[in-house]
Amino acid sequence: MNVSISGHHISITDAMDLAIREKLEKVERHFDQIQSIQVILSLDNSGAKKSHKAEAIMRVSGKEMFVQALDDDMYKAINEMADKLDRQVRKYKTKLESKKTQGAGRDGRYEDASTAEVEPAV
Repeated sequence: MNVSISGHHISITDAMDLAIREKLEKVERHFDQIQSIQVILSLDNSGAKKSHKAEAIMRVSGKEMFVQALDDDMYKAINEMADKLDRQVRKYKTKLESKKTQGAGRDGRYEDASTAEVEPAV
């Protein structure tokens, strides 16, 4: 899994980098077909108090997932972002597994009534 971490109006410390990678390991344990994750940490000074934002874009085969978390503490925002991403991954994985089992049981032993040959009554 390729993880890219960048900051916007904020410098990424080693502690932040380590916290992000540890949280994303949990996501990878639930779904191992992740191609890449891009994490963007930013500081928003537009309001009266500073707001920390953690965003992640995750790419899997055929799909791109985006999550965003805002909090007054950067580590809380990172935790919330990772939890949201984990929920999306588990939902996506459940959807994939249900598609696999949806066609089961149609192996030819049970024909539709419309295609079955009907013998004429004598």
